[in-house]
Amino acid sequence: MTRGAGSRFAGRLARPWRSLVRGSLTARLIASLVALVIVTCAVVGVATYTVLRNSLMTNFSQSLQAATQRQISACMNDGDGGGDGWGSQPPAHTSADIDYGPGTSPCNGQVIQGQTAGTFGAWDKDGAITEATIVSGQCHVSAADESILKGIPVQTLPPLPKGGSFTNNPPPAVPTFTRDLPSLGGDYELTAVRQSGGGPVLFTGLPLKNVEGTLRNVEIAEAAVFAIVVLLVAGSGVGLVRLSLRPLRRVAATATMVTKLPLDTEVSLPARVPDDDPRTEVGQVGAAFNRMLQHVESALERRAASESRLRRFAADASHELRTPLSSIRGYAELALRHRGPVPEDVTHALHRVESESARMSVLVDELLLLARLDAGRPLEREPVDLTRLTIEATSDARVASPSHRWQLELPDEPLTVRGDEFRLRQVLGNLLSNAAKHTPADSTITVAVEAAGPREGVRLSVTDNGPGISPELVPELFERFARGDSSRSRTAGSTGLGLAIVKAVVAAHHGTVSVQSRPGQTTFTIVLPAGDQDDVQAAGRTEADGPRVGRVTEAGSPSAGSAEAGSPSAGSAEAGSPSAGSAEVGGPAASHTPHREPGLGPAAHP
Repeated sequence: MTRGAGSRFAGRLARPWRSLVRGSLTARLIASLVALVIVTCAVVGVATYTVLRNSLMTNFSQSLQAATQRQISACMNDGDGGGDGWGSQPPAHTSADIDYGPGTSPCNGQVIQGQTAGTFGAWDKDGAITEATIVSGQCHVSAADESILKGIPVQTLPPLPKGGSFTNNPPPAVPTFTRDLPSLGGDYELTAVRQSGGGPVLFTGLPLKNVEGTLRNVEIAEAAVFAIVVLLVAGSGVGLVRLSLRPLRRVAATATMVTKLPLDTEVSLPARVPDDDPRTEVGQVGAAFNRMLQHVESALERRAASESRLRRFAADASHELRTPLSSIRGYAELALRHRGPVPEDVTHALHRVESESARMSVLVDELLLLARLDAGRPLEREPVDLTRLTIEATSDARVASPSHRWQLELPDEPLTVRGDEFRLRQVLGNLLSNAAKHTPADSTITVAVEAAGPREGVRLSVTDNGPGISPELVPELFERFARGDSSRSRTAGSTGLGLAIVKAVVAAHHGTVSVQSRPGQTTFTIVLPAGDQDDVQAAGRTEADGPRVGRVTEAGSPSAGSAEAGSPSAGSAEAGSPSAGSAEVGGPAASHTPHREPGLGPAAHP
């Protein structure tokens, strides 16, 4: 196996463990508990098996030594060995319990008292296995098993004292050997002995099948019992772990609930976690979490109170400044109308006072509008024909910026929304003024209105092919007093509130506004909830004499079914007179044109 293949194989083996480590706390605790039980069962099983096996083998070895001694004693007394020492004493053992049968015993077919069923005995005389017998069983030793028997190491017995016998002086323990004898039915534990003076070898053996069967039954029983224990522990562990972690899940549920709250407007947080007993680990977590929620709620309350005071101050200041500003403008205009000679520098100063007071009035009006929107004051909720509103606002923008090319993309049928027509006109005017001021002359600005779908409502977009907006400015584009010029220049009367008003008014209509920009294309998109059929009919009744268009193309290139922005064409009617399918959209500008967002330079559209 190559190193790369080995690494991939190791990675596949480690992947399940990484998934387990990264899994939920419940899964890890249950897996750890089950693993601990499995290890415990394995240790207990191995220990039990080992102790039982050693005990059985000890008893088995003692039984084999006793069987060997009885066989040696019987053969010594029978004289069956054919050499000195074997059979030097007359037969002295009789028993009716076990009988090998005539000619089948290694000791002349004699009965050996105390031998258990299955005991094996045989002689190796001059390299030939003879007189092989099994107590209470049939015995046929194959040639292969004879070779195995001949290969067993032989233990030479110590010489007997003169006049002694193995009956009174049993031989010492002899080594035992385990051999597989298929012709005899399996594994046997065997001994091989001969006299000190040489002669034939006497084999004695006991079958291991009873011991092996007992151990096998113990293995099966342990495996079954341990499997049941593991399953019971796993099942009960799932319930216990889930019960123990229930307080932690309540903490997680409360935390999830907090994450779903609009913390920019929400002050009151949900109920605290009930599990805050400091004597438990989960209780300590719950208590710490409750303290954190209390601190967060206090901070939100302080922030809300501060913002409320600030909004109230802005609203009060804006309201109070409107009258003195109007007075300043009035006095400046009155002074400029003086019929007598006025010095040039005084005239210039009065013009500047009038201009700055007008700009200040616009700023105060915008601040007051934002303060009212922040306070949640409701707007008008009337059916508004967004198609007609787009035509009129684009006509106003074309008059204000004739150096740009203006295009309209409108649906065949009018689209209506419910809202404040004056504020929606202000929103569209701010976007169009913003696009005109931050794109070079001859740029194309496209205004499109379309149905966004039954659930999304009506989509209005303003797209230009200017240089685009700096990526660093996009996240702050709709913030108040946002400008692309870091020097905070107020050229052209900029206040930095135009797009902030757009966002606030759209949000008050339950809509959304977004921007996408890249060099050569910048698109502001507004999505508003669509009005129902009754709103369409209501808007049609209130604007029965207004124009309807299918599609208005680029200004200056009229076509059938369309109208040039600013001049009538074939199949069109003058402003104020209805016609079939199209109308002129280049009428005079609205009497009130809200202040537009001024100069950020060519690379930004705040």
